[in-house]
Amino acid sequence: MQHFRIIRQWYTEDGYAALLGVLVIGAVTALATVSILLSGMQSSRTSFAFQQSAQAQSLADACAEEALQVIRDEVSYIGSDSLSFETGSCNYTVSFRNGQNRAITAEGFVGSMVRKIEINISQINPEITVDSWQEVADF
Repeated sequence: MQHFRIIRQWYTEDGYAALLGVLVIGAVTALATVSILLSGMQSSRTSFAFQQSAQAQSLADACAEEALQVIRDEVSYIGSDSLSFETGSCNYTVSFRNGQNRAITAEGFVGSMVRKIEINISQINPEITVDSWQEVADF
């Protein structure tokens, strides 16, 4: 009888230890899995934001090109307009500086992303001369 108690006590204690070990390993594995899933979701969000930002930049460039075409068609043009696309929208403003100098500001909008560019033109006739075309931060 004594022999069976020792075996049963040993079996019971090892059973708890094994169960506790399985629970700890399971918890660590679950934590690692959740961590990997959350990291993947954050990576997807970052990738999506990067894609929207690139699309907004393309739309700003499209509006800037449209403004240049309007100036080419109508040399004295001063004003603003906007364009809409499936992915977003953009707007541009052409302002007078002096002589043939003009400034174009164009913005592209996709989702919550906004990209803005400024273009300086020093000559319109006989052809348009762009002095600078740069992205600007809007603070």
